[in-house]
Amino acid sequence: ERSNLAGVRHILLVLSGKGGVGKSTISTQLALSLRHSGKKVGILDVDLCGPSIPRMFRVQDNDVHQCDSGWVPVFVDQDKSISLMSIGFLLEKPDDAVVWRGPKKNALIKQFVADVAWGDLDFLIVDTPPGTSDEHISTVEALRPYKPLGAILVTTPQAVSVGDVRRELTFCKKTGLRVLGIVENMSGFICPHCSECTNIFSTGGGEELAKHAGVPFLGSVPLDPQLSQSLEEGRDFIQEFPKSSAFPALTHIAQQILDGTLQRSS
Repeated sequence: ERSNLAGVRHILLVLSGKGGVGKSTISTQLALSLRHSGKKVGILDVDLCGPSIPRMFRVQDNDVHQCDSGWVPVFVDQDKSISLMSIGFLLEKPDDAVVWRGPKKNALIKQFVADVAWGDLDFLIVDTPPGTSDEHISTVEALRPYKPLGAILVTTPQAVSVGDVRRELTFCKKTGLRVLGIVENMSGFICPHCSECTNIFSTGGGEELAKHAGVPFLGSVPLDPQLSQSLEEGRDFIQEFPKSSAFPALTHIAQQILDGTLQRSS
């Protein structure tokens, strides 16, 4: 029997030991960058209590349909170059809270992995909730037979955040999940008027952690009002704001992922 993930070439997990560091932002922008490199991308949003990916692509009002092989993901564009699956599409009202115990959450994650008809994809990006909890173990175990490429860890620069992400590194080690690299998000605020960079949350914590852990540092993404605006309005930041300060950082991260997959397949 053909698996629904049989046509997926590379699976990436986006992790962090902490909430509010911008995992969904990095997942969204990574998907857009890869799409602009000519890749077909899927995003599986397993953040069951805070599903924000549908809104970031302005498809939160779409419904999920069934086909013979399971759920059909929601497509962002007519070319079907980015497809999404999220619990946000399954809630009756967008403000409904998911008040579930662990076993029910784990069952849905397994269903998301097994029953979504992704078709052929170059990349499947899995956006995870904060922490190193039940949902993470279920996600990693459900994906293990499909040999995920590895995990991208997201942190913000300050020591409290870096400490939590250090625990996520331990989680990856214990579960045998390869760390592709660390991204430092919200790394300085660049003034839109004078272009001066102010390090609101200090700086360099993510790079220091990567060096200490012996894993690649993928880059620093500054706080950027244009990026926030594009996420709020569901617009394509990569296409619309090429002169933004965050643009080179995001495209550089995507390029490193592409270069890494080319090296591994050669």
